[in-house]
Amino acid sequence: MTVTRRSVLLAGLAALGGCGTGYSGPSRTLTIAAGEEGGFYLAFAKLLAGQITAAEPRLQCSALTTQASQANVEMVQAGQADLALVLADTAQTAVAGNRPFTTQVPLRALGRVYENYMQLVVRQDGPVRAIADLTGRAVSLGASGSGAALFGDRLVEAAGVRPHIERLPLADAVAGLTNGRIDALLWSGGVPTPALAELDGRIGILLLPLDGVAPRLRAGHGPVYETVAVPSGAYQHVRDVRTIGVANLLVCAPSLPDEVAGAVVSVLVRRAAELVPQQALGTQFLDARTLIATAGVPLHPGAADMYRDLHG
Repeated sequence: MTVTRRSVLLAGLAALGGCGTGYSGPSRTLTIAAGEEGGFYLAFAKLLAGQITAAEPRLQCSALTTQASQANVEMVQAGQADLALVLADTAQTAVAGNRPFTTQVPLRALGRVYENYMQLVVRQDGPVRAIADLTGRAVSLGASGSGAALFGDRLVEAAGVRPHIERLPLADAVAGLTNGRIDALLWSGGVPTPALAELDGRIGILLLPLDGVAPRLRAGHGPVYETVAVPSGAYQHVRDVRTIGVANLLVCAPSLPDEVAGAVVSVLVRRAAELVPQQALGTQFLDARTLIATAGVPLHPGAADMYRDLHG
């Protein structure tokens, strides 16, 4: 068997799973606000929901298709979802009550589950080769209510470019790039994202490097933005493009019962190997060293207790 960094990390997580107890509370449903079809949010959430239900039969868990981070925060706040996948910058913004949120949202984190890659996608046969080329061109900066939309506004401000901004769901943005209606689309997710891999197979895509904008983003918004490399092979024409990474957090409301929060954390740790979508590359998922690195969003007390139990 080939030993990779990811296999070592997953083995380390599995080794933590020898203690702790299962959920013994009343039977209930548990919903995860996830993301759009064709993206990693939903793929990961479906795996997580299945593993929670399998591990804890009293918790019947399901994943919800949504517009992603901002919408997911609002669903948790409104009691329409129990758990949510949220980009760390969106979660920080919600907790602080800054725009686009109108009030502080008291989120709690269950864990940092994987790294999102900000993917600014253009046609391989098109005219755009750098972010500076976007001025005056039509660009989808994420669907309304998504974390990509919040990041996209910050990105164009930091880069000093003035595109014609659209807010398209991923499927519509892919169609727009295919037929030439838009010149670029911004997507936040794992690599390779299935919908983008399919697009790549049809028309050929490139990812624009974003590392040059990272210092200005960090200066304006803090270390939540990291420079990461999209690995070669993620898409057919991509060769170690450096972009911006943002952690994806699994969050909930403070009112989530401690025992439920602990049960979810137990699944994150014990079933880590089953929570990595087949198409995932690299070591972007469930790193034992970073599960509790929740970007300033406080851990739920039940989650904190379970991490302590699992670490002895």
